[in-house]
Amino acid sequence: MASRFGFQSSTMIVTNTPGADLAVTNLAYCSPSDLHNFAVPGTKLFLALVANSFFLIVGRVNFFRFIPPEDFNLALLTLELEFVKKGTRNEQIDAVILANQLRKRFAKQVLTSGQKVTFEYHGNNYIFTVTQAAVEGREGSNDVERGMISSDTYIVFEASNSSGIKIVNQREAASSNIFRQKEFNLQSLGIGGLGAEFADIFRRAFASRVFPPHVTSKLGIKHVKGMLLFGPPGTGKTLMARQIGKMLNGREPKIVNGPEVLSKFVGETEKNVRDLFADAENDQRTNGDQSELHVIIFDEIDAICKSRGSTRDGTGVHDSIVNQLLTKIDGVESLNNVLLIGMTNRKDLLDEALLRPGRLEVQVEISLPDENGRLQILQIHTNKMKENSFISPDVNLQELAARTKNYSGAELEGVVKSAVSFALNRQLSLDDLTKPVDEESIKVTMNDFLHALHEIVPAFGASTDDLERCRLNGMVDCGDRHKHIYQRAMLLVEQVKVSKGSPMVTCLLEGPSGSGKTALAATVGIDSDFPYVKIISAETMIGLQESTKCARIVKVFEDAYKSPLSIIILDDIERLLEYVAIGPRFSNIISQTLLVLLKRLPPKGKRLLVLGTTSEVSFLDSVGICDAFSVTYLLPTLKTEDSKKVLEQLNVFAEDDIIAAAEALNDMTIKKLYMLIEMAAQGEQGGDAEAIYSGKEKIKIAHFYDCFQDMVRF
Repeated sequence: MASRFGFQSSTMIVTNTPGADLAVTNLAYCSPSDLHNFAVPGTKLFLALVANSFFLIVGRVNFFRFIPPEDFNLALLTLELEFVKKGTRNEQIDAVILANQLRKRFAKQVLTSGQKVTFEYHGNNYIFTVTQAAVEGREGSNDVERGMISSDTYIVFEASNSSGIKIVNQREAASSNIFRQKEFNLQSLGIGGLGAEFADIFRRAFASRVFPPHVTSKLGIKHVKGMLLFGPPGTGKTLMARQIGKMLNGREPKIVNGPEVLSKFVGETEKNVRDLFADAENDQRTNGDQSELHVIIFDEIDAICKSRGSTRDGTGVHDSIVNQLLTKIDGVESLNNVLLIGMTNRKDLLDEALLRPGRLEVQVEISLPDENGRLQILQIHTNKMKENSFISPDVNLQELAARTKNYSGAELEGVVKSAVSFALNRQLSLDDLTKPVDEESIKVTMNDFLHALHEIVPAFGASTDDLERCRLNGMVDCGDRHKHIYQRAMLLVEQVKVSKGSPMVTCLLEGPSGSGKTALAATVGIDSDFPYVKIISAETMIGLQESTKCARIVKVFEDAYKSPLSIIILDDIERLLEYVAIGPRFSNIISQTLLVLLKRLPPKGKRLLVLGTTSEVSFLDSVGICDAFSVTYLLPTLKTEDSKKVLEQLNVFAEDDIIAAAEALNDMTIKKLYMLIEMAAQGEQGGDAEAIYSGKEKIKIAHFYDCFQDMVRF
């Protein structure tokens, strides 16, 4: 029978060895006359490939001559140890001494992943199972893990807690078995757009745990015991914590929702906290530095770890929880085999003592994903439908990623589910729900995703639709002054992006009511491509108390600080201040709040542009708000030439009438101009608007003058 190596197989009879000592050498013994069947050309080696070299039975067995490839030496060999005879014995094995003996005893022998080998060490018989056999340069190969032991092979020993074997002085390995996989593909774990955050977490929390315990002992450091993931809702904090727990090779992580720890019985809440750490305490007491890693995940940790003294419930239970948690993490008998992962949307509510080094010292902000991150998230959620050909070729995920700049990961998942619902709904008939569904015809199209974008709106920041509502008539060329102000505003956007000395820039747009200030600010917000754009206007605060309004305004600024690049539009500031000319009257509380926020720099690494609009600049100047803005631009009314440009673009007048109409519109705001044109476009009897806007008819100049008289106040 020909083997896969191109040599004939040999059938030989297996029998017992002459002496017991030969059974622990991992060698096969044969007659000298048969050795030539297994000779490796050009060497003194004789290698045979056996289907199962450990469980040999007396009888006939097929052997194949094995020719090793080039560069076949093992770089890393991981062995799991156990006794041949299971019992209650406990032995301590020095990893360095045993590794040296095995390298000498099994030199030039080939070991395969999964192979079991019997050997003798200090009078005891052991079995090692090869769990990893890595040949340098072949880590990504799909071939069977197999290689030859050399003097340079690193050997890592493992032993289960129940084996009775304790391995000490484990210094041969350059890595540990803390992780289940050799490498991580974050997208395969369902994590998109968080590569930089994961790299930061790995460096801070896991780099020291990868090395053997003696390395950290020599460095004189302790492992990180806690990390805090914080950020807006839906950005992937819980997902990342759960996946980190799954990747680790220790015990199954304990996942605790904050309020679940609370109990109505006195002392029971503190006991629940202690119980979370009981397994880790017992493991460390028994196994010391060799104990497994215990992961405890606290979701919504702000629910139970509020700043001490901030709650007035009369029981003091929240303070006791914080005290108990601090004691367990970093008390007198602190644990070194615990990793506590906390998640919250409100980092500001947590007790400060929890956040110092030695406790939740690794604090990683999980913010809104950038465009590349959004693309990764969309790819993750559409991967299955792409594999099964349920997605239409016209779907452009890159375009969708660009259009969803304010969306969190959870909202992007919602967009995908909404798009799928549109596709499925096309295959159903409400008249006959029992009608068979043709699976092959299910296709999720680009239009489905576009409809989904209107259905799923981002909670964090402002959607593009909200900004578009601020400029219903679009943006037209209405003169050099308006164009100049827009260009200057976009330069401020660029300044915020790149400047190291101006993390916050403020700009006030002033001018008569209806001069296009809000539309210009919204256009700057859209064209900036910043991930967070929010409009604060009085129309969203009708009927609210002053304190509530202040809280709303502060919340918008706090949210902006969570994004790397943000724009806040303060629309009609005088309305926010409840300004009344008679008196005059205004809200001093809101005024002082705005003054503080306009002068407070954002956190490190965050950049903010604030655009304000006002029609009462003299009032704002009198209360000191104008001085809080870095630069002020005046949007004037339209002059005759400006009005002429607008009318030419609208194309609703005959050429002979444009100049006359433009002269009448001199010194009018752009908003009133649009209103006047719409009134005149209806015609004297009504119903002419469609024909006029389509270019079939033109506005009669006489009717235009009549409408103009209705709008002008004398």
